[in-house]
Amino acid sequence: MQNNEFKLSFLGGAGTVTGSKILIETNDKRVLVDCGLFQGLKELRLKNWAPFPIDPSSIDELILTHAHLDHCGYIPLLVKKGFKGAIHCSHPTKELAEIILLDSAKIQEEDAERANSHSYSKHEKAEPLYRVSDVVQAMKQFETHDTHEWVILDNDIKFQLLNSGHIMGSTFVDMRVIDKKIVFSGDIGRTKPMLLYPPAKIKDADYIILESTYGDRVHSQENVKEELLRVIEDTFERKGILMIPSFAVERTQELVYLLHELKQEDKLPHVKIYLDSPMGVNSTNVYNKYGDWQNISGYDISRMYDDIVFVNDFEHSRATVLDKHPKIVLAGSGMMEGGRILHYLNNHISEEKNTLLFVGYQGEGTRGRQIMEGSKEIKFFGEYRKVNCQIRTISSLSAHGDQNEMIDWLRHFQQAPTTLFLNHGEAHQADALRTKIKHELNWDAEIPKLGAEYLLK
Repeated sequence: MQNNEFKLSFLGGAGTVTGSKILIETNDKRVLVDCGLFQGLKELRLKNWAPFPIDPSSIDELILTHAHLDHCGYIPLLVKKGFKGAIHCSHPTKELAEIILLDSAKIQEEDAERANSHSYSKHEKAEPLYRVSDVVQAMKQFETHDTHEWVILDNDIKFQLLNSGHIMGSTFVDMRVIDKKIVFSGDIGRTKPMLLYPPAKIKDADYIILESTYGDRVHSQENVKEELLRVIEDTFERKGILMIPSFAVERTQELVYLLHELKQEDKLPHVKIYLDSPMGVNSTNVYNKYGDWQNISGYDISRMYDDIVFVNDFEHSRATVLDKHPKIVLAGSGMMEGGRILHYLNNHISEEKNTLLFVGYQGEGTRGRQIMEGSKEIKFFGEYRKVNCQIRTISSLSAHGDQNEMIDWLRHFQQAPTTLFLNHGEAHQADALRTKIKHELNWDAEIPKLGAEYLLK
């Protein structure tokens, strides 16, 4: 490369929502933005086991936009394979990443152990992708920063983190590379988030990398609280159990806030609400610690968990699973690929009186996507269960901006960038957003393929 050139490579999150990894290279520095796990379809998950596209020890720095597995989940493996640089992120992101990565490692260890003991692994011996000890080692390399704090990596590269309004601690990256300005969106939140402040605005960039998770749709404008109340009332009329697979970070806290408001308004039926997610409980503690990231009152933050039963140990969880009385259960994981929600579904998904409520994105190939698309049988712990319960969806609870909100965020740029790249979306989602951007802003957009490299200057 010439001295005024640098390279942009899409090592993940291209053509799919998961596995975010974007590499910036100058002649002197390699910087990775995000390092997520591929999730969903088996062909995607297998990529987690493939050799990393470049030598991890050759990467100098890693910038993490936020603590979701599809952005941070590969970090322990990267460290295990030789990455020794700093991992830069916001203060809440470090704390949430530790919770999420430890949970991921424990689930992988348990799944491998279960597969070996029940002999339903197709491999000679099932192994986890990484272990708890690998997470402990990776956390030693984290360095935290305030938003709007400029971090100088060398003479050619510096960056600042700005609030993206997606989850607690989430940021997008405003980076200078040589004499160019690059913006990495990470995941952009809603224009009016329920708990957080809206995404920060920025006026100019030479290059923009923008997510396209919901590039093909506009979220429902229905009142979320009223939708939730209808689902609750319908379920309890049938004396059923309402099961809500919920992402531990943001979605769980939003649901608790909505349930708290319904309780305050005296609209909620008299019923127990369980949060059966160790990760959800731990994440909630982080939310309570960082009130300055939240756009709600300190009073609401302190009171919204008063009516929630926190399920911590395994025996309490097992008893709650086996109890058939009407109740509301929030449990992970959000796409039903692991976690305690699987035990509830294994026991209750076949009963018509119960309800499974989707409140978040369901990735391609996940159990959640299969059920949303009408699968009548789903496999849990090596055995199939009939899907007879009621299936409901509240789409307007998404933490991702929709097509219109992405356009609104782009409108704050005073002119078109040299190149706009659309990533972090399935092909049809990115293409729909590209078409909309062309129509609304008259900007062209590039949709990179996995492994694509661009020489920029």
